[in-house]
Amino acid sequence: MAYPPAAHSSPPRQPSVKVILTAADVSRVVDRIAHQILEKTQGAADTVLLGIPTRGVPLSRRLADRISTFEDVTVPVGVLDITLYRDDLRRHATRAVGPTDLPSGGIDGKRVILVDDVLFSGRTVRAALDALSDVGRPASVQLAVLVDRGHRQLPIRADYVGKNIPTALAENVKVTLAETDGADEVRLYGGSPS
Repeated sequence: MAYPPAAHSSPPRQPSVKVILTAADVSRVVDRIAHQILEKTQGAADTVLLGIPTRGVPLSRRLADRISTFEDVTVPVGVLDITLYRDDLRRHATRAVGPTDLPSGGIDGKRVILVDDVLFSGRTVRAALDALSDVGRPASVQLAVLVDRGHRQLPIRADYVGKNIPTALAENVKVTLAETDGADEVRLYGGSPS
């Protein structure tokens, strides 16, 4: 009895990993956003930077540092925890509530720039806007992100974008920063290997 030849199975294809921004690129992007903030806000007058945990916090501190270096202007920095305002709390494991830490001068009447690492669906920013309305009344709110990957589910756009990265829904963008992860890098995971 003849048996058909054994089918050669190839190993499963590994999803691709592509470095989008190196540490040097991240540094340049932060510098560019800091310059844009200075230009669009008349020297960062009456401006407060609020980082959205986790990686928005060190990004906001870096932006304040670079603004100070470029123009000798001190921009207050704070942290805006959005945990209780997320619309996915029922679907995910319990999250620890983090601190909201506003600058001593508060945010009332100020231009608040929310800072985050990746803008995707817009739901994190929506939660941040809800959280913000519970802690003060800013004159205006803007958004600065390191990466905009598209696929918005809400009508939200960033005022300051470090890098636009067109992605497929199945792909993931992972930002690592020295303060939280030990190194600066942005990687794109998923899709088919190149």
